[in-house]
Amino acid sequence: MALVLGPRVHLLPSFRPYPRRRFALAAKAVAMAAGREEVKKDAGVALVWFKHDLRTDDHLGLLAASQCRTVLPLYVFDHRILSRFSDEMLELVLLALKDLKKSLKHQGSDLLINFGSAENVIVKLVKEVKATHIFVEEEAEYNLRVVVDAVEKSLLGSILGKRPEIVFWRTPFYDIKDLEQLPASYNDFQKLKIPLTMPLTSPNIPRMDLELDRGVLPTFDDLKRYVIENSQKVDEYWTSHKAKLTQTMLMTTDIDRVNVAREPVEGFSASNSSKSGQLSFTSKNQKKILKNSVFVSKDGYVVGGGTDVVLNALAAYLRYLEGTARDDWQEVHEKARNTDSRKGASFGALFGAAIQLGTISRRRVYYEAIKYEKERNAGFLSPFGYSAPTVAAAAEGVSAMEWYWLLALKSQVLKGGKFSVRVWRWKGHLIQYTALGHEGPAVLLVHGFGAFLEHYRDNLSSVANGGNRVWAITLLGFGKSEKPNVVYTENMWAELLRDFIVDVIGEPVHLVGNSIGGYFASILAGCWPTLVKTLVLLNTAGSVIPGYSPVQSTEGIQTSGAASLASRLLLLFLRLTARNILKSYYPTNSARVDDWLVHEILRASHDPGASNALESVLNLNLSIPLNYLFEAFGGKVLVIQGMKDPLLKSQLRISVLREHCYGIVVKELDAGHCPHDEKPEEVNSIILEWTAVVEKSLHPC
Repeated sequence: MALVLGPRVHLLPSFRPYPRRRFALAAKAVAMAAGREEVKKDAGVALVWFKHDLRTDDHLGLLAASQCRTVLPLYVFDHRILSRFSDEMLELVLLALKDLKKSLKHQGSDLLINFGSAENVIVKLVKEVKATHIFVEEEAEYNLRVVVDAVEKSLLGSILGKRPEIVFWRTPFYDIKDLEQLPASYNDFQKLKIPLTMPLTSPNIPRMDLELDRGVLPTFDDLKRYVIENSQKVDEYWTSHKAKLTQTMLMTTDIDRVNVAREPVEGFSASNSSKSGQLSFTSKNQKKILKNSVFVSKDGYVVGGGTDVVLNALAAYLRYLEGTARDDWQEVHEKARNTDSRKGASFGALFGAAIQLGTISRRRVYYEAIKYEKERNAGFLSPFGYSAPTVAAAAEGVSAMEWYWLLALKSQVLKGGKFSVRVWRWKGHLIQYTALGHEGPAVLLVHGFGAFLEHYRDNLSSVANGGNRVWAITLLGFGKSEKPNVVYTENMWAELLRDFIVDVIGEPVHLVGNSIGGYFASILAGCWPTLVKTLVLLNTAGSVIPGYSPVQSTEGIQTSGAASLASRLLLLFLRLTARNILKSYYPTNSARVDDWLVHEILRASHDPGASNALESVLNLNLSIPLNYLFEAFGGKVLVIQGMKDPLLKSQLRISVLREHCYGIVVKELDAGHCPHDEKPEEVNSIILEWTAVVEKSLHPC
C-alpha cells in the first residue's frame, strides 16, 4: 500500500531581533529575567496565549499580564499542536477549556477561541487590538518551539511600527535564576538544596472592554473532524498504525502469512530466501464520557476537567488511607488501587495528563501534598520519609517531572554539545532525540541497555554526510529522557519507536538497533513492516527458536519489593564497576571507554526512576524469537556482529541465525558488544553501503 506523506518540518533558522524576554515570578512580584524589572502598570493591551497552561491558578503569565490595562486570554486550535493528541486528550482539552472560560468569565474577562495556525491568528489579533505585550509559556518540546518561532517570525515580518514585546514565562518549581546553574547530575542538583517556590492564586484580571469575536468551543466531533481535515499526514493508513497494540498483534496465533519472495540485496550475500507474514491487529476501543465523574471515561483512569476538579481528585487521592462516604472520592480510591501496578505508579496514571495540559501546576501538586502531610503530622515533616504512600507518590512524582523538564529546557535554551538535541513528548513523557542531514533516505538509530542517543557519537554525522537523514533517540527510561514510574516492557518500547517514526520522522526508515535496542527494533519491524525499509542489527539481543508457538503475553508484569531491592543493589554494583564492565564490551579498542562515556552512564543512573527502569529491564523475558519477527517483517535484514562479544557466543549465534533466519545478511567484525562505537568507521561504511544498495534497488532510475 502506498504511503502519502505530509511535508517535513525543519528547524526554523535561529533569529533573535524580535523583542522578547523571559521572566520568573517570586511570591509577590513579577520579575523579568533580563534586569528583573516589573511589568509597568497599565502598560497597554496584553495578549496571553494559552497552550499547555490551561488554568488561572498559579499562572505566572496571567499574573504578569494583569498589570496591563487590558488582558486578552487566547486559545488557538492549531492542528500542529492538536494532531499529537489522542481522542482522550482532545476530550481533556475541551473539558479544561470549558472550565478556563468559565473561570475567566467570573472576573469579567473571557477566553478568545480561534482556529488556524497560531501565527496567522496572533498577527491578525495583534493588529486589531494594537497589543503591547504577548505572554507565552516557554516550551521544551521541539515542535511547540517551532510553532512559537513561527509566530515570532510572522510578527517580525507583518507588524509595522512598534511591535509588541514577547514575554516568556515559566512556573519556577525551584528558585533557579539561571538555567546555567542547573547541574547535569541529579546528585549534584540535590546538594545545592535550591529552595522551593510557593504557588500563587488566581490574579485579578482586568475586565475585557474590547468588542471582539470571542468564538465558541467546538464539540468533540467537530474538533476531531478539524484535526483530521488539517492533518499534515493525509494517509489515514499511515497514522492508523498507532491504534494497534503490539501485544494484540503478537498474541494472534493464526498469522496470515503472505508469500513474499525476499530478494537478495545486490552486493550483499544472503544465505536463503523466505516467506514473510503480516501480523493482524484489532480496532480501537470506543470510550463513553460519564457526567458525574472526575474521569474522562467509564473504563479509563485519567482525571479530567478544570483545576477545581483536578484539585478535588488530588485531595481524594492523597487521602487514600482515610475512609470516605463521598462517591467521587471512592471512585478515585478504586482507580488508584487498579493502577498501582508498582508502588506510586497510580499518581502518574491518574494525574499525568492533567499536569501535561497544565490544568494544575506541578508545584501546586507538591504544595497540596506537603500541606496534607503536615496536617497528618501536627505541622511537621519527618526526615524519614512521608507517612502516606500517596503523598510520597505525588510529591516525588512532580519533583521528578520537574527535573526532567529542566533538563529538557536547558538542552533547548543553552545550545551546546556535539549534536543539537530536540525534545518530543510521548504519552506525556519527555523524550530526547537528534536529527541530522537534509536529504536522502531516513535512518533511525536505537541504542542499547544503559545507553543513549550520544552512544552513536561517531556514527550520526558520518551516516548523514553519506547522503542520509539520520535520527537517534534516547528511549524512555534511559539517558536524559524521562524515567517515569511505569512498568517498562519490550512492547512499550517498540510502540514508542513506532510512534516516533509516525509522528516525528513521517516516513519508513532503515532501522538500526544495538543490543536490547535491536530487539525492540525487531519487534517493531515484525508488527509494523510498512514502517521499516530494512533492519540493521548490531549484536542484537533476542533468541532464535526453530518452529513457532503461541507468543505469551509480556504485559502487566507485577513487581515486588524483592525485585525492587535487587535492582537497587545491582544499580549500585554497576556504578562501582561501570568502567571495567564497559572495557570488557570493547575488547579491541578499550580507549573508546573514555571519561565522557563512563560519566554519562553514571549520570543517568542517579536520575529519579533509574532503578525502576533497570528493574523492568531485568524482568524482560525476550520470549518472542527473532526468526519469528524476521519472517513477519518479510524485509531485508543485516546483522552486524562483533565476534568478541563477552555476552554472547558469537560464532554459535551467527551459525544459528544463518540456519534459521532465511535471507539475512551477516557481517562479522573484530569487535565486542558495541561495534558501532568501538569500530565506528567500519560500521559506518557497512551501513552506508547497505542503504545505498537498497535504495538503488528501490529506485533504479
